[in-house]
Parts: sequence; structure tokens; C-alpha cells
Amino acid sequence: MGFQSQVEKAKHLIRSRLCNPNFIIKPLSDSPDSNYSKLKFTISSSITEACNNSILLVGPRGSGKIAVLELVLNDLLQEYPDTISLIRLNGLLHSDENCAFKASFDDNSQFMIAMLRECGLAHKTIIFTLDEFDQFAQGKQRLLYSLLDAMNTVTSQAVVIGVSCRLDVDQLLEKRIRSRFSHRKLLFLPPSKEDVQRLLEHVLSLPMDSSFPHDYAAQFNGKLQNLLADDRFKEIISSYLNSNSTINHLVRFLFIVVSFWESKSGFLSLENFKSALSSILRQPKQECIKDCSILELYVLVCMKRLEVKEQNSYNFNSVMKEYKSVQDSFQTSDYYARNVCLRSFERLIQRELICFTDNRAQGQSVEFRPVKLLVSYAELQEGLKSYRSCPIILQKLMEH
Repeated sequence: MGFQSQVEKAKHLIRSRLCNPNFIIKPLSDSPDSNYSKLKFTISSSITEACNNSILLVGPRGSGKIAVLELVLNDLLQEYPDTISLIRLNGLLHSDENCAFKASFDDNSQFMIAMLRECGLAHKTIIFTLDEFDQFAQGKQRLLYSLLDAMNTVTSQAVVIGVSCRLDVDQLLEKRIRSRFSHRKLLFLPPSKEDVQRLLEHVLSLPMDSSFPHDYAAQFNGKLQNLLADDRFKEIISSYLNSNSTINHLVRFLFIVVSFWESKSGFLSLENFKSALSSILRQPKQECIKDCSILELYVLVCMKRLEVKEQNSYNFNSVMKEYKSVQDSFQTSDYYARNVCLRSFERLIQRELICFTDNRAQGQSVEFRPVKLLVSYAELQEGLKSYRSCPIILQKLMEH
């Protein structure tokens, strides 16, 4: 096998791993304190002890809630193949009880009671997974009440697992439902530095006992270990996680890293991670600011100063007053006529760096229509820093 074909095979392997949530979550599930271990213990206890249970999985999108749940369910289905029945509901589709069970409310209750009784007699545990759980906690919450009430009124074996991005989802439950719900909650937090290090090593290392030539796999893994220990690499990963801290975002980042990996180089490099970081953190507004004229920069800075002064409603005339005030204070040579400033103002509107606050006044002259900035303070400040010939006065104005 040629060298470049080995590299392509390594790329394919890493991409396939990144597409497999079970593979990603596995190294984060070894600890007895992990959410995987806690969730599996809760469900398996309900199965072996023939009792009812309920639990909530909460955390931001992309934090691994569904991946951990699927891994636990797959493992339990292998351990108890004849003991588990799985019912999946999604709040975006089934939050109404008629949609979920295709019947009237009374029929729903009778159906669930009969189903739970029969499964209890057969020593089978029904596992209900309720994704987007907060949607079930809206309105009259009749589906949740029917389900939990049925679990409490018959000899049954059932587990209800709610999954939600809302940390306060349990507070949305009605009192009658809260009294029937086991107040267990697993919180999915951003991965620690140790978790990230372990995950990177797990995903990016090549297996030594595979079809890869031993020398190539050993050299690849050696270079990877050196890279993971490099302070510059750790700084790149920290910079990325500061803006996107979930496991899902980290997986996306690694996909981009692999796309920057050239076959001729043979190994992942620091430059691949640098390129991925600059690509994923690129801000379109900052790119637009780099292409602005000096006068357009003055207009943006004057508008930001008006907002800092808590002038919530302002128009082109207000901006011109601020612009004249700046010129009078600093006596700069960057002073332009009003009609030139108006053309720059209109260009900023066309480029969507600023916009009108009220579209109902379309017949009104541009100078009198209220406007607002579409650029944040941080974006404008970074844009000025990266602008090659930005007047020093503009950066000073942003500091005051």
C-alpha cells in the first residue's frame, strides 16, 4: 500500500469515527461517576427490581444527552433482550396525547393501563423516551398525567426518560404530575480538559493491531502525542471551546481539521488545527468592516458612541452631529462633506452593517429614518484592530 493511500485510509477511519456517536461517547462513559453509568444503573435497577422509575436528562444541545441515552439503551437491549419494550416519543411530534396514542383521552388512559398491566404480568419493562420533554410540559399536560398516573395505579414495570435542553423543565410540571414524578435529574455539562484530551486521543489515534503498517501507525500516534502535549495546540483547543463548548461542536471542529489535512503531509499538524480554528471562528461582519472606507468606519464608530450614550433612537442627522463633535474635539483631517457622508451611510445600509428600525416609514427621507447598528461592540473593535490603515483616533474613540 502506497503512503498516500495509507493517509486516505486514516482519514476515512477518523471520519467514520466522528460519524459514530457511540464511539465518541465511549471514552467519556468509563467512570462510575459518568452520566452513562448513572443512567444505566437507574434503568437496570428498575428492570431487575421490577419497579417504576422516571428521570430527566438536561443540558444544552450537542452536549451528548441523546448519544448517552442511545448507548445505554443499546447495551441494555443486549443484556435484557426479552425483557425490554421501547416506546419513543418526541415533543415536537407527539406532545398532544391524541397524536401520541391515536385515540381519545379516556381511551389513552385505558390503553396505557392495559399495556402496563400486561407487560407487568409478563415481567417486561416498558421504557418511554420523551425527547423535547419541555413540549410535553406545555398546556394541560394530559399525556404526562395519563402515563404517570397509569404507572402509579397498576402493577407495572416502566421507566420514563425525559430529555430536554431546559434546565428548569421540572419546574414546568403541574403539581399533580410533579407528585408522581421521581425527581431524578442528570445534568450534562461541557467536557472537562481531561475529557477533551481523552476524547481527542481516542478519536485521532490509529489502531496498532489493524491493516495499517505498524511503522506508519506508530509514527502517526507518536506525532499525535507530541501534538497533544504542545502548549500551542492546547491554546487552540481552549480558544475553540471558549466559544463552542459542547461535544457536538468539538466533533464538527475535528471534521474541519481533517478536511485541512493534506495527503502528501501524511500526519496531522498544528497548522491543520490553526486553519480549522480561523475558518470556524471567522466573523462575516468583521470581514465586511475590513472592506469599509475610512469614512464608513467613522460612521460606525459614531453610531456606537450614540448607543453607549444610551441614545436609543437616532438617525443620519444624529450621526452627523456626533461626527462633527468628534471632528471639533480632535481637529483631524478626516472631515467630509455631508453629501459624501450620506453616500457612505447608504452603502453601510446596503451591506447590512446598519439597518432601519422601522420599515413602515419607507416613504420618509433616509436622513430622518431611525437606524441601528447590526455590529456588536466586540466585532467593531476587532474589525478596527485588523484594519490596516485604521486611524488611531478611531480606536481611541472606541475606548472612551
